[in-house]
Amino acid sequence: MENGFVGELVGTALLVLMGNGVVSNVLLNKSKGQNSGWIVIATGWAFAVLAGVVTAVALGSQGHLNPAVTLAFFALGHFPKDELLPYLSGQLIGAILGAVLVWLAYLAHWKNTEDPRVKLACFSTGPAIRAPFANVLTEFIGTFVLVFLVVAIFNKSVGTTGVLGPLTVALIVYGIGLSLGGPTGFAINPARDFGARIAHSILPIPGKGSSDWSYAWVPVVGPILGGISAIGIARVAGMM
Repeated sequence: MENGFVGELVGTALLVLMGNGVVSNVLLNKSKGQNSGWIVIATGWAFAVLAGVVTAVALGSQGHLNPAVTLAFFALGHFPKDELLPYLSGQLIGAILGAVLVWLAYLAHWKNTEDPRVKLACFSTGPAIRAPFANVLTEFIGTFVLVFLVVAIFNKSVGTTGVLGPLTVALIVYGIGLSLGGPTGFAINPARDFGARIAHSILPIPGKGSSDWSYAWVPVVGPILGGISAIGIARVAGMM
């Protein structure tokens, strides 16, 4: 249980550090990666997933790094009750810590970036078009794809082992970002969004503006429902 907490905490912190780090690199003024575009962001997030999962597994957790994954397995009886709180708390605390590290890494750039929406985007997601039902649906679909394919690649008949498993998950996230990331920024992970949003709200970021809490429920509800649905259908289909 303790290893699960530590693994999820450190793995999620790395995930958010590298993931939100690439967003900051692309968006913040005077960054050497400024305006390098969506492909760079999607690629950076894929490497972030690889780094986080490999680290978490090495530290003794299953490498979920995502409450939508943990809650989906738990809801359908595939995850022990006594490990639920350590995993979820590790994920949330890790996301906050990772976001704080992003703030520190780009410390000189916040005051040189005027738009508060850009600063928030370096921490949490937001919709291209604010339409709550459509936004939830996008997050639902993206997380469904993620969890369903995670079940598929770790199916015994596929036999994905070693670093190939995390690498394949990273490529899935890369594909989701490229194909489904446009409407909402593909949070597909409640901790990654909510934890970093908490960090944004409490950190002394110059001219940061609102943390947009009115939208914060979307990247929580959509991924959780998508993950549970994916696990349910995977079980019905005989993949588990």
